[in-house]
Amino acid sequence: MVIGGLPYISQLGIIELIGGILVLVELYGFAHVYKERGIFDNALYSIITGIVGVVLAAVIGIAVVLPNITDFLLKVFPSWNGDWQTLSSLSGMIPNTSNIGFGDIIPFITAAILVIATLWVFGIIAALFVRRSLVQLSAKTNVGLFSTAGTLLLIGAVLIIVGLGIILMWISVLILAIAFFRIRSQET
Repeated sequence: MVIGGLPYISQLGIIELIGGILVLVELYGFAHVYKERGIFDNALYSIITGIVGVVLAAVIGIAVVLPNITDFLLKVFPSWNGDWQTLSSLSGMIPNTSNIGFGDIIPFITAAILVIATLWVFGIIAALFVRRSLVQLSAKTNVGLFSTAGTLLLIGAVLIIVGLGIILMWISVLILAIAFFRIRSQET
């Protein structure tokens, strides 16, 4: 996950996805070793929250944009007849942007703001679940870096809206990797 966050390394998030799955598998194992279901359950709730957030953001975006797209295209391409079956005919038409006003793009700006806000709120909720999971793991393993990683991830999720959050989240993943190496084997 650390390497996948570097520019030009990741290919469509595949490396991060694989890393996330491996972390989830490890949390599942630790939940069984320490007999603490919350370690895995909170991580799973985080994933479910993220999926719900992405789906809801997509539905909101589509619900706001779709009713306005035909009117917008008719203003950009005045000679288009509005028939979606002949949408391919738009490629030969010359767009006319002179008759587009600010009021015409407000639905698209509104959709973008609503989608970003939805993703941000659900991202924060998902980060809360991850933090809860990592705090429980930190208590069981006596490795404080897990708690630190969870806290940095949460702060990063809150600050992602201003751009600083990306760096903090990347640092939290780096600290999480270090924390896994600090775990001592359990004495039997």
